[in-house]
Amino acid sequence: MKKFFTISVLVLILLAAIVLIRNFLSNPEQSTGGTITGIVWQWVSVTNQTTNETTTVPDPTLYTITFHEDGTLEGKADCNTFSGTYSQENGFIINIAAITKAYCGDTSMDQQYLQLLGSVVAGGPDGAGNLALETAGGEQRMIFKNGGPAPQ
Repeated sequence: MKKFFTISVLVLILLAAIVLIRNFLSNPEQSTGGTITGIVWQWVSVTNQTTNETTTVPDPTLYTITFHEDGTLEGKADCNTFSGTYSQENGFIINIAAITKAYCGDTSMDQQYLQLLGSVVAGGPDGAGNLALETAGGEQRMIFKNGGPAPQ
C-alpha cells in the first residue's frame, strides 16, 4: 500500500511537470523572466484610464520597440524607424534621439505612438507576459506583446 502511494505521488508530480513544460513551450511569450531587454515588443493597445476607452492597434508588427541591456532602444513606428535611450531609474524614461520622417498615410498611428513613448513615466512586465508602459498619472496605458527575441 505504501509503495502504491509513493508511485502515485511520483506519477502526479511527473504529470504536473509535463503540463507546466507543455504550457511553457506552447506559450513562450508568457515567460519573459521579468526582463524587458532582448525582446521585440509589439504595441497592441492603448487605454485612456480616465475614459476607459481602449484603442487596438490594427497591425502590432508595425509598432515595435526593443530595449537593449546597454540602455539603448530601437523600434518601428509604422513606415519609420527610431532609436534612442531609456532609463528605469526613478520611473521609466524613453528618449527618442533619431527617427526617420516618412509619411505613413492618413490611417497610420505613428505620430500617436511616438508621442506616447515620449510621455512614458512608468512601466515594466505586467505579470501576464506583456509589457505595460504608462504616461504621467497612469492616464494612458500602452500594452505590448512579446514578438519574440530581438535579432542579434
